[in-house]
Amino acid sequence: MSENFSCYCRIRNSDCDTNGNNLSARWDRSHLWDYGALLMVGMGTNLDSGRVLTFDVGGSHVSAAVCLKEDYRLGPVVHGQYDSIETTDGFIDLLCRLGREAVTGHANGMGATLAFPGPFNLQAGISLMRHKLSYLYGVDLRKALAERLGCAPDRVRFLNDADAYLLGEIGAGAARGFARVIGLTLGTGVGSAFAVNGKLVAEGPGVPPGGEIWNVPYHGGIVEDFVSARAIAGHYERSTGSRCSVASLASAAGHDRQAAEAFAEFGRHLGCVLSALVADFHADLVVLGGGIARSPNLFLQSTRGELPNGASELRISELMDRAPLVGCGVAWFDRAGSSSDGGRTAAALDGAIQA
Repeated sequence: MSENFSCYCRIRNSDCDTNGNNLSARWDRSHLWDYGALLMVGMGTNLDSGRVLTFDVGGSHVSAAVCLKEDYRLGPVVHGQYDSIETTDGFIDLLCRLGREAVTGHANGMGATLAFPGPFNLQAGISLMRHKLSYLYGVDLRKALAERLGCAPDRVRFLNDADAYLLGEIGAGAARGFARVIGLTLGTGVGSAFAVNGKLVAEGPGVPPGGEIWNVPYHGGIVEDFVSARAIAGHYERSTGSRCSVASLASAAGHDRQAAEAFAEFGRHLGCVLSALVADFHADLVVLGGGIARSPNLFLQSTRGELPNGASELRISELMDRAPLVGCGVAWFDRAGSSSDGGRTAAALDGAIQA
């Protein structure tokens, strides 16, 4: 214990990246967790308390909670916005603050799993994103977080956000008990994940490269051109000349025929895409999550109309925003996300090179 605590409390200097960010987050007293919090986060591989600290990095904020091994129950979920943060240090400070808040009341060692959007090198813990969180590009987040959390690097793990969403539904949501499952997150873009017998797969029969469908060729473009918030808003703008957010269109769809048609058209394209995916993957179930899935009455009937009878069951997420946090817990306790990440990293690296 004393050796670990001494290691945790050391003060060190580190190199900076080309953005001027301190990659190992130089230590000072303001960065130290209190000793009780140190025990909670866990410093050694021999500490497995049936709890894990989970994070979900979303489009504008981060959520965190402790996930319990028993029934994958979550403790209180805490949130923090990162839209005003401009440095690696600032982002890691946010993660650590949320971690402190989330672990309150838990007294045993735990590791951490973080759900991140892509492109992301999940094995190395390095972001490859340039379109957002650009200050994290090329940063070794595993090393930086392990040093700040006071744990071994192998107790900081990363998971694709769509994979985390699906694992959450498999562990404690709409996909419990199904053998072959496809999960889609419908929002600004379209995220996808595939699982067989509770384990993630990102390659194999019926699975597109890296488990990604957003860039699969479709109707002279790609799937995301037709199945996304951008597609709904674009359809409405072409029909009316007005630019509106998808949230406002969802509110107006009850009395705005063009808004309703934009969602119906989205649903038809989603059904066409799913028809091919379900047939190729032999899926027993498709789970839909993400912001657009909160308005199933606006598109689900159109989606089902494009699916062959008896092709697959179609369900809306039970956990919604909590699904990725639960999924991080499932991956930690069941090792449902393989260490090789089934091709996610290879696909991310390919995409980063092409970009």
